[in-house]
Amino acid sequence: MGHAHELKKPVKNQKRVTISRIAELAGVSKATASLVLNGRSDEYRVAEETRERVLAIAREQHYQPSIHARALSSGRSYTLGLVIPDLMNFGFAYTARELETLCREAGLQLLIACTDDNSAQEQMVVDALIQRQVDGLLVASSALSDQLYQKINQSLPVVQLDRHIGESTLPMVISDACQATAQVTQMLARHSPDEIYYFGGQLKLSPSRHRLAGYELGLKRAGITPPDHWIQHKDFQPRSGYDMMAELCNQLGRPPKALFTGSFTLLEGVLRYLQQHQLMEANIYLGSFDDHDLLDCLPLRIDSIAQDCPALAFHAFSLIQQLIAEQTPAQNAQVLAPRIRWRNPASIRLLNEDRS
Repeated sequence: MGHAHELKKPVKNQKRVTISRIAELAGVSKATASLVLNGRSDEYRVAEETRERVLAIAREQHYQPSIHARALSSGRSYTLGLVIPDLMNFGFAYTARELETLCREAGLQLLIACTDDNSAQEQMVVDALIQRQVDGLLVASSALSDQLYQKINQSLPVVQLDRHIGESTLPMVISDACQATAQVTQMLARHSPDEIYYFGGQLKLSPSRHRLAGYELGLKRAGITPPDHWIQHKDFQPRSGYDMMAELCNQLGRPPKALFTGSFTLLEGVLRYLQQHQLMEANIYLGSFDDHDLLDCLPLRIDSIAQDCPALAFHAFSLIQQLIAEQTPAQNAQVLAPRIRWRNPASIRLLNEDRS
């Protein structure tokens, strides 16, 4: 009998199967095996029988090409860097997932880094991605200037994703937040023309500015000039939505008649406040930028704006691939229309009346 505490021998790591080993087993030169395994057998007229023998042995040996060798021969790392504020944000998480799928299908690796909308942290994660020799950067930046990215863009492509840095001329793919927000705000004005509040994030960020511009445009189209106290800003965290709602309800002595929130995260805070204070059945008209299927399950019927995250990912991926290949894109800046999800029965009725 063996001892209960007998030490097991450590398992040796199996050595990686090399092209030389495949060539030896197939009875061909290393050069021939390399041509076959790199898909160049037709170009150099390698016999079909030889090609099939090399590929069969490669399958038997579970051969995997070295990404390092591939990178050395091509001058590429086959990785992309994605810089976003927060993976807890549904829109960024959805877009990141779509980008990861596109990269995987193209044989690329996506490296994701989060900034928490902190400029020092953004600089740090961008530097780390560059040190890992990514082939390009997709960035949702919180910067006020594109100076850093213009410098980076001299050596590797940078594409702005979902956010536009000031007046930057760097390639970008963003949503047309202004027009969609204007439409939802116009509808809120039809429900409650005398009281339509707005909760937004940091005005230094382009999404905040674009969504606020849409709110103001919607009220202008409705013939309404908002007093200053209707518009409130903090950041895009759920806690800020909660705090702004608590403060507003305390001031009014009741929930507002109509409210537009500049993000789903702000709406989350608003809803948490309403739920905790038994106000989910209150007579309030809500609209929000960003969307989630959970909104279909609430007693409050909230009209929301759904960004086309798959389209954002697809166009950003296509754009950076063209830039990496040193091709001139047909469009350097793409602005995608989001979709409005009308849920409030009163909104749907008004829309049907407009169409008839």
